[in-house]
Amino acid sequence: MSLNVERPPAPALETGMDATEYEDADLAGGTDYRREELQAFLTEGAWAEAFDRWAATTDLATEEFEIAEELDLFSEFDFFWDDFADRVGYHAPGIPEDWKERDYHPRLTSWETVSSINASLTELGQIVSDILKDDYVDWEAEFEAPDDLPDFD
Repeated sequence: MSLNVERPPAPALETGMDATEYEDADLAGGTDYRREELQAFLTEGAWAEAFDRWAATTDLATEEFEIAEELDLFSEFDFFWDDFADRVGYHAPGIPEDWKERDYHPRLTSWETVSSINASLTELGQIVSDILKDDYVDWEAEFEAPDDLPDFD
């Protein structure tokens, strides 16, 4: 399936955000998240390339995309350098579990729609992360493992 919609602008990454505060991020490295450099890559084309690749393959329906856009979820993505894992980590926004009690959006009427939006945003985050690492990041991880790790050879 393909999603034929206008691409939202790249998210603006907050340089002061501590990525260890995300429940879905397990970070053991330093706190140099290199967000300014990642932001430049996003605006130079990584976001457009990733979004277009995602839109060409996503199962997200146009109405579900519109809900996510009306909730401004695309602007809430965060991308950060995870030096320990030598990767670009990400935090994908999502609709909270208590969406029904909070009347989160008038067109949200089922868990199926909520799950579809949340899963699709996670897929987009992974594609952006992969493109940033594979095509834009030109630095190596600085983390060095301690000398006392066991040798598993």
